[in-house]
Amino acid sequence: MIKAVFVLLTMGGLLTQVASFGDGVDKKVMNIHEHALTVDTHCDTPMALLDEDFDVAQRNEAPLSRVDFPRMIEGGLDAIFFAAFTGQRERTPENTEAAYQTANQMIDVTYKVCADNSAMAEVATTPGDIVRLEKEGKRAIYIGMENGFPLGTKINRVEEFYNRGVRYITLCHSSNNDICDSSTDKKGPEHNGLSEFGKEVVKEMNRLGMMVDVSHISDKSFYDVIELSNAPVIASHSSVRAIARHNRNMTDDMIKALAARGGVIQICLLDDYVKDPDTTTVRYQEEKELRALYYSHWNTLSDEEKAKARKEFRSLDEKFPKELPTVADYVNHIDHVKNLVGIDYVGIGSDFDGGGGLKDCADVSEFPNITAELLKRGYTEEEIDKVWGGNFLRVFSAVVSKAE
Repeated sequence: MIKAVFVLLTMGGLLTQVASFGDGVDKKVMNIHEHALTVDTHCDTPMALLDEDFDVAQRNEAPLSRVDFPRMIEGGLDAIFFAAFTGQRERTPENTEAAYQTANQMIDVTYKVCADNSAMAEVATTPGDIVRLEKEGKRAIYIGMENGFPLGTKINRVEEFYNRGVRYITLCHSSNNDICDSSTDKKGPEHNGLSEFGKEVVKEMNRLGMMVDVSHISDKSFYDVIELSNAPVIASHSSVRAIARHNRNMTDDMIKALAARGGVIQICLLDDYVKDPDTTTVRYQEEKELRALYYSHWNTLSDEEKAKARKEFRSLDEKFPKELPTVADYVNHIDHVKNLVGIDYVGIGSDFDGGGGLKDCADVSEFPNITAELLKRGYTEEEIDKVWGGNFLRVFSAVVSKAE
């Protein structure tokens, strides 16, 4: 509990929150969890940071918010990647420029909230920063970019975003872009994997020491990256397709290829990626209709239309509460990777504030529940350390060391 005690000394206002840290969780679990360097490699909290009503320095509540500095402290989370996310739109110069501006705004606000709360958090850029900041009792806030759309076709923007602190780029999102094909584009493949520009992007990321993130990309795009990259790659928030049959998840062959190159799959907490949904329920059908109504053109909606959509989704949650998967379901994915390729190639990437959340792990404050389940299944302390951050930090360090 050294980290929590340090923060108590520096931030007395958090006393009641930190004092309740670990309620209902075995003391042995908490000791192991606190000992580990814990990293969550993907959350979409910067979207909330753009809302002036959201204060990341105050404790908020799920499901409206799943990440803030106080709950990171409660959950013993040392580091997290804030993703500068932009949804894919038609690739016009105007839309690309808008995505570029939005990504920069998310990066700006990430720096601002860390500067405004410098006793609690700091923007981190190197693998070693987490060790330094943990000793100082601060949260390490790394920056990722979800979707390479803001790059357009300008290769110089890769280095520009690197210089702004971005340490991985998720090459695409739910639709194809100028870099590669997506795993979920309804139109099917456009480039048959990486585009020629996409190949240049991967090479430039390797040169700079920026991690290539293969979450969201198509299977063919993945294999193109694996063949091309001279550094190990990450899947910042993906799960196992053998357990949950979603195209966003990775097949056993993909996981083997990732591990063979020294990479890591960070298991995602989003329900449909953890467990196949029950498609027979009224809830599933109504949610499917809402998604069809709004998600295909979300980025073209006005603020009023987005507010209306969120209200309808909240109403659906009230009428038909969703039966979420559990931490036990989640750890099945970690078990699968361990049994398939070994303990050295798996970690945690929540996708909190972007859809992630389990029945018994609704936000970052409940992360010790994952440690408890791992311990229950016989994972050693060394293995738990690897899952919570050791494996990812090994890859991060390898990518940096291979940079020119």
